[in-house]
This record gives sequence, C-alpha cells and structure tokens, in this order.
Amino acid sequence: MLALLQDPQAVAGKDYVLIDLRRNDHQGGTIQGSVNLPAQSLWPTIPTVYQLFKSAGVRKVIFYCGSSGGRGCRAGGWFADHIASQDDKDMQSLVLQGGIKGWVKAGSQFTDKMHEYDAAVSEII
Repeated sequence: MLALLQDPQAVAGKDYVLIDLRRNDHQGGTIQGSVNLPAQSLWPTIPTVYQLFKSAGVRKVIFYCGSSGGRGCRAGGWFADHIASQDDKDMQSLVLQGGIKGWVKAGSQFTDKMHEYDAAVSEII
C-alpha cells in the first residue's frame, strides 16, 4: 500500500480505492486517499459500490479496519465473492495486512501518509 501511495502514476479513486471500514473506532487518523465506508453498511451496498468502481475503471479495492483481522477480512471476502459472481478478471479485492494498527506501528514513513494522525490516540488503539 505504501508503494501505491508513493507512486506518482497511481491515482487514488482511479487505479485503486482504499476503504476504511471503521465506524465508532475511527480515530487517530486515516490513510491518505481512503474513504470511510463502515463495515456495518457495506454488505447491502456491495452491488452499487462495485458498479461505481467498475465504471471508474478501478482495478484494486483495498479494505482495512483496526487490525484487518475481522471486518477487513470479511469485507474483502464479500467483495471478492461479488467480483467473482460478475466474472470480473480485472478487479481485485485486497485487505491491508495489520490494518491501521499495523500501519501506525510500521513507523513514520507510514504515519506520514495519514490524515489527522494523532500519536496519542494511536497509542491506545
């Protein structure tokens, strides 16, 4: 993910979409270019979200939550299943390993790519 953010040729919203699945625990900052779509509202909107991304030519949809061990994996799986049901060979559903917690723990080159990063809040999440 960091490589995508550092690639001047990769355009958020076109080449990839990064989805932050957090809702009540959406604190401490978010990764640049991500959109907040809480996991609780994703399931019924998957066909519409897919159509929007497909129309825009998005090739990678990357999900993350706090640790990407629960919501991230579920959302990534749901979206991958929908992509497969559409027989779409161009789009990928991916999950950011370690979620936002892993991102923050990876160091400053990662936290520098966050909006509203708050180290004090990130230490407790």
